[in-house]
Amino acid sequence: MSEKLKIGFLGAGKMATALAQGFVKAGLVAPADLSASDISAEAGKEFEKKTGGKFFTGNRDVLESAAVIVLAVKPDQVTGLLNDLGGALKPHHLLISIAAGVTLGKFESLIPTTRVVRVMPNTPALVNESAAGYALGKLATPEDGAMVQKLFTAVGVAYSVKEPLLDAVTGLSGSGPAYAYLMIEALSDGGVAAGLPRDVATNLAAQTLLGAARMVLETKLHPGVLKDMVTSPGGTTIEGLHELEKGGLRATLINAVRAASDKSRKLGQNA
Repeated sequence: MSEKLKIGFLGAGKMATALAQGFVKAGLVAPADLSASDISAEAGKEFEKKTGGKFFTGNRDVLESAAVIVLAVKPDQVTGLLNDLGGALKPHHLLISIAAGVTLGKFESLIPTTRVVRVMPNTPALVNESAAGYALGKLATPEDGAMVQKLFTAVGVAYSVKEPLLDAVTGLSGSGPAYAYLMIEALSDGGVAAGLPRDVATNLAAQTLLGAARMVLETKLHPGVLKDMVTSPGGTTIEGLHELEKGGLRATLINAVRAASDKSRKLGQNA
């Protein structure tokens, strides 16, 4: 990838900022070669502060400053933004959309001559632990796919999937960090209830989820096998697992992923 890679963001919110910071940390782009636009001046200031990139009040300025454009606005803003851009998107532009639910077909109807890749990343890109899925539009080239793969594997992992599965990616890994934070907060509360200081409880909870995740990724063992390795007959863990099953944790998490996936589809239909 060229050292002169320039990346522009249409939308300078939290996800755009996290990705920009991750790309800089990974050495893929220099801060001076980042740009963004947003209707919120406050979001723009935060983007500049955290990434070192340039904030523009106009979307066309971003298109003039970069060839790789990340579309990072809310799904219901996509149509209006692309209509406003008119012919400002040029053949050298690659548009990477992270707008949840907005289909490649929608983009191809609005900007039929533009190369588009649809991606669903998540905010842990900021610490190089993103989990992303992506699908290429009709005009996107293998080189575009390689570009997206390199960008998003630099800040975590990225999987090429069939486009209909991107809503499932949204419900699982796109929204998933929030589920994990809720679990960490709840585990910390449990630790505090059992007598631990809050800071110790939170750090133990976060490290426990981190360690468990690494065990799954590095050992390649099924999570159920790893669970059984911790669960001694008549021990403390099985008592805790029993309470989780009584509370419906497993079904609730499954339902959360399905509900978020369904919401992603609906957002795309309304875009």
